[in-house]
Amino acid sequence: MNAAELLSQPLTLKTGAVIPNRFAKSAMSETLGTMDNRVTRDLPRLYRTWAEGGVGLSITGNVMIDRRHIGEPGNVVLDDERDLELLQEWAREGSRNGCQLWMQLNHPGKQSPKMLNRAPVSPSAVPFRKELQAMFATPRALEVAEIEEIIRRFATSAAIAEKAGFAGVQIHGAHGYLVSQFLSPHHNQREDEWGGSPENRMRFVVEVYKAIRAATSEQFGVGIKLNSADFQRGGFTEEESLGVIETLAGLGIDLVEISGGNYENPAMAKGAKASTVSREAYFLEFGEKVRKRVDVPLMVTGGFRTESGMAEAVATGATDLVGLARPLAVEPDFPKRIMAGEAFTSSVRPIRTGIRMIDDMALMEVSWYTRQLGRMGKGKVPRKHDRGVLSLMEVLAVMTSRGVRTRLRAGE
Repeated sequence: MNAAELLSQPLTLKTGAVIPNRFAKSAMSETLGTMDNRVTRDLPRLYRTWAEGGVGLSITGNVMIDRRHIGEPGNVVLDDERDLELLQEWAREGSRNGCQLWMQLNHPGKQSPKMLNRAPVSPSAVPFRKELQAMFATPRALEVAEIEEIIRRFATSAAIAEKAGFAGVQIHGAHGYLVSQFLSPHHNQREDEWGGSPENRMRFVVEVYKAIRAATSEQFGVGIKLNSADFQRGGFTEEESLGVIETLAGLGIDLVEISGGNYENPAMAKGAKASTVSREAYFLEFGEKVRKRVDVPLMVTGGFRTESGMAEAVATGATDLVGLARPLAVEPDFPKRIMAGEAFTSSVRPIRTGIRMIDDMALMEVSWYTRQLGRMGKGKVPRKHDRGVLSLMEVLAVMTSRGVRTRLRAGE
């Protein structure tokens, strides 16, 4: 089969749900909620754009389960049914053309900036490294009763998502957020049943998964986004990640998305190493390791740029779904074009401002693309290329405005 034929093949999950092709839109934080974390109509408009552009699976940006703990201004929080009508519109628009729309559920834990939360929580009171401590407060260690409450919150949010018409949810277990913090021996230094051994550290995500399953129907999809590793000394390792995947696969999880890194080492935002350039995707080798251990549908995200690279990854069995983020932020219709037989090379390229600290932390690799999601949410065409320092100034202006409005709302 050629690339168009291969990537047009459907994928049937254990629930019986059919993903119509192999293109999967990975979660990107849209920050298109209101300042008090409500759903806006920009979100249905944005996800309709991707559904009409041809993706088979679309996973929302991180929807928070507790309005006391958010990661960014403009995050949507889903802890009750106050926005059910708009949630239903979001689900309906994002499910056009047979697209499966899943909601990513998240709790930031310690990765909640000071301007949003001066009392963050985490498995243990482990601060960020020195250069990030100005942005993030040292967290307080969670009490056992609080851990159990958070687990219930994940289940409540999943049940509301199903009621609204979403086809599934994805547990955000990557990129250094709370689930990832529990899994990491660096962040989780507890000595009770929620920490210590790899089995105890994975207890939190196992209980979150079980609670979601108990709160939703058998047809509702449940997946996880998981780091292949933290790429951090003393952090979550590949072998530990494989152990978590084996455990969740044994419990019946529907889909595993592989990524990597965290705020202190953002592998998910940086470019590929030389050893992976020829294969495009950053985490395909780890996907092959998973294949040798368990038979679970896989989605590998990060680095795909051409239709030939995407097709090869699926053909070799290293992944079932091609996870895509930044390419869909600038060319939302390219899956449809590839399935129509068009040769494709993404216009995505590293963003360079000339300011070393900004470039080394890959800050613009997230912020500039988030701005393109905002343009699509307003019905505008996204820009394909950044404008260097001008783009940096635009991003900083938006971030400053949001920060000021957030502090004013908090009464500071």
